[in-house]
Amino acid sequence: MRIALLAAASALALAACGTTPSSSSPPSTTPANVPTISTAKQAVAVLASASGSLVSGSVTLTPMGKGLHLTGELGGLPANGTHAFHIHEKGDCSAADASSAGPHFNPFNATHGKAGSGAHHAGDMNNLTANADGVAKVDVHLEGVTLGGNAVNDVAGRALIVHAAPDDYASQPAGNAGARVACGIIKVTQ
Repeated sequence: MRIALLAAASALALAACGTTPSSSSPPSTTPANVPTISTAKQAVAVLASASGSLVSGSVTLTPMGKGLHLTGELGGLPANGTHAFHIHEKGDCSAADASSAGPHFNPFNATHGKAGSGAHHAGDMNNLTANADGVAKVDVHLEGVTLGGNAVNDVAGRALIVHAAPDDYASQPAGNAGARVACGIIKVTQ
């Protein structure tokens, strides 16, 4: 009888291992146990032109809520143009076309999309729009990332990129956003 009970328990354990999770709910873009508290108080990214553009500017990042708030100004953009704005994987702007910054920051292997609207990379943000003078004001809240502390979702030391075209929020893996026209490394200042 004891052997029969052990065999039944083993069979149940093996059956449980072979079950497939329900696909009725969409996968989360960030696991529940990811840190939401930043250890740094502020960072700045000074963006310089890339790909032969004249785009430059400065963006300040500060912890807010369960993410970061980005503020700043970017100039040298085409008048009234719309441009993709992302955090990229590597803090390296050394290539003339900023390709050295690598792909979008995506620590959870999500598909590309629009922030706040389902699955998206941790570095995906909404498009920026320049005014008639070619200046875009940055006022963005990005949830699910931290600043400092070396957590998997920490953006310190990564690159902030402005693209030539708007993000379509659908094309994989980068939203068909075109050339990288400005790049800056996120550097902790406080």
